Amino acid sequence: MRIALISLVGLVLAGCSSGPVGPDIARLYNEPAQQIGEARRPVVVIPGILGTKLEDPSTETPVWGAFVYGAADADTPAGARLIALPMREGVPLRELRDDVLPTEVLDQIEVDTFAIIRGVKLDAYVDIMRTLAAGKYRDQSLGRSGAIDYGGLHYTCFQQAYDWRRDIAESAAALHEQILDALAIARAESGIADTEPLKLDVVAHSMGGLVLRYYLRYGTQPLPDDGSLPKLTWAGAEHVANAILIGTPNAGSALALEQLVHGWSLRPITPNYRPAVLGTMPAVYQLLPRARHGALVDSETREPIDLMDPAIWERYGWGLADPGADRVLRWLLPDAESADERRRIALDHLHKSLARAEQTHRALDLPALPPPGTRISLYAGDGEDTPEVIEVRGNGRIRVVSEAPGDGTVTRASALMDERTGRGYAPRLRSPIAWHRVQFCFTDHIGLTKDLAFVDNVLYTLLEEPEGWH
Repeated sequence: MRIALISLVGLVLAGCSSGPVGPDIARLYNEPAQQIGEARRPVVVIPGILGTKLEDPSTETPVWGAFVYGAADADTPAGARLIALPMREGVPLRELRDDVLPTEVLDQIEVDTFAIIRGVKLDAYVDIMRTLAAGKYRDQSLGRSGAIDYGGLHYTCFQQAYDWRRDIAESAAALHEQILDALAIARAESGIADTEPLKLDVVAHSMGGLVLRYYLRYGTQPLPDDGSLPKLTWAGAEHVANAILIGTPNAGSALALEQLVHGWSLRPITPNYRPAVLGTMPAVYQLLPRARHGALVDSETREPIDLMDPAIWERYGWGLADPGADRVLRWLLPDAESADERRRIALDHLHKSLARAEQTHRALDLPALPPPGTRISLYAGDGEDTPEVIEVRGNGRIRVVSEAPGDGTVTRASALMDERTGRGYAPRLRSPIAWHRVQFCFTDHIGLTKDLAFVDNVLYTLLEEPEGWH
């Protein structure tokens, strides 16, 4: 229940505790929120993996985000095909599309718990959207974590719904369209001319931070088909003043592997998402850790193993390479005529997904300074034991053997992209990311967005921090 893929649902079930005594958010920020005037910037909120509702528009069937009667059930062939992405041998990942569409950020999860109790809603991204007065939460009573009265002068705050199953570079291109729309609306509302400079701020949780970092560096450029890297232009940074990352797995998550190997379910709330279903989603592979950080080791030699090597997956029979996955592959590939054909298609998809993940890692790990006028900040958890190292036995079985400080999903070192990991201690952080500010919180992965320290500091950044402050 702790990797990026499961945290949105699993951790929200814990709900919110009453919490320690904290700042009076309204007293601190009501006046800045109402007086900021023309100095305000629009804000875009990007959720993490699982953080956007998905729907089949032809039937209005909920595919992800509502677990009620009539929603897609991944325990059935039709439901599994809806949540999985298509697979076709020899076809690039970007061309493997279905009809499922993202609709809106998942503020609450609607579930039928048992046939008798219906319509139960569990909070997901409600708190951060209340704090920033996003969408339907504008100028309403904002509740627990961010009781701010914007006095009708709230930020123009936008939610970036995206298909979190797909390649991160594709999601970055979709983010660009949202940013252009947000800037156009802000100009229209404020009367700022097109010739005057205008930037916005972006607040991104979990995998959303990877989407944002790719966008800052490469704009809408896709990853080249030949495996090379796009040109580092910082094209996206042209539009972003503050890039605020929350619990982002910049160096991946050791537990992403567990979901690709074992699948995931949160019964009785969600169906069972089998490894072959999750294995169709390129973004999940892009959450895997780097070999150089030693997150996966051989149980006998203790040597690190490269998760980007398809031969490893075939050797251990993981995910789409599992010889026992044919039952689910029959669901996903009903037109394939034999088990051999289905396995060939599945292995082709596995190879493409791993290659794209390795390419994404290289693109994001390249050390580079953002241009002046763009600041990258991080809010990370370091108060909970978080899986750091997994070992694999000769039969392919895996188990967590080491934990480190983190938020229960992402280690502190991963959020920082700390290159000292797996290499022994060295003084001072070594990271390819030029952090403007780092703030640590003491809560779980989804709880970071409702943590009072986060709320206090992010509102200071958005409402009061001077321009050009370093």
